[in-house]
Amino acid sequence: MSQAELLSLWRSYRESGDMRARDRLVFSLAPIVKCIVYRKVREIPAYREVDDFISCGLEALIRSLDRYDPAKGATLEQFAWTRIHGAVLDELRRFDWAPRSLRRAEREMHSARERFNVLHGRAPTRAELAEMLAISTEELDRLIGDLDRSDVGSLNALVSGDDDGQAERLDTLASHDRDCDPEHAAMRDGAIARFREAFDELSTRERKVALLLHVNNLTLREAGEVLGVSESRVCQIHGKLKRSLRDRLSEDEQLFLEVA
Repeated sequence: MSQAELLSLWRSYRESGDMRARDRLVFSLAPIVKCIVYRKVREIPAYREVDDFISCGLEALIRSLDRYDPAKGATLEQFAWTRIHGAVLDELRRFDWAPRSLRRAEREMHSARERFNVLHGRAPTRAELAEMLAISTEELDRLIGDLDRSDVGSLNALVSGDDDGQAERLDTLASHDRDCDPEHAAMRDGAIARFREAFDELSTRERKVALLLHVNNLTLREAGEVLGVSESRVCQIHGKLKRSLRDRLSEDEQLFLEVA
C-alpha cells in the first residue's frame, strides 16, 4: 500500500472510527513490527519469547494510529516505526538486569572487534581489543566479567541432549543435592531401617520416652508428668535408651556417618 493510500485509509479511520479500516492499517504496517523485532533478536534474553516482543510492537503500532499527526511532517510509516522501535527497546530494558552504560560498552566492544576483523582478517587479542577501546587490559577483564554476569539464561531452555535429542538446561546441570544421588538415597534408607530395628528392641517405656522427647518435643518435666514419674527418672531412662541404641548401632557407625 502506497503512502497516499495509507494516509487516506488513516483519515477514514480517524473520521469514522471504523475498526475495519484500523485493522487494514495494522495488517499493512505489521511487517514493520517483525522487521524491528528480528533486528533486535540477538538482544532478546533467552528466557523471553520473541512473540512477546512482537505483541508489544503490535500494541505500539495500534497506539501510534491514534497519536499520529500528519501536520508534523512525518509519514505514517515513519511515525509508526519510531513508536514501535521505542516500545521494543523499552521492553528490552525492562527485563535487562544490566545498566545502560554496560550495554553501551558491550556495543562498543562488539563494534571494535568487527572493525579489527575487517582490517586484519582475524579476531583481536585481549591487549589489542583493550587498546582499541582505550582502556587497560584489567578494565577489559572487568567489563567482560560484568557482561558474563549480566547474561541471564533460562534453565528451561532446550539444549542438545543425549542421542541427538533435546533436554531442558536444568536437566544437564550436575546436582550437588545428595538426596538426588541414588547411592546416597540407598544408604540413607538402609540407615533408617537399621535404626528402626534397634529402636524396636528398646523397652516399651524407653520407646515412649523417646517419642515424648524427640517427636512431641516435650521437656523432661512434661514427659515425667505424662508418665507419672519424676524429671530425674525420665533423664535416667533417656540416658539408658541412648546407650542402648549406641551399643546396638556401633557396628553401623560408618553407615550413619555417611548419611549424616
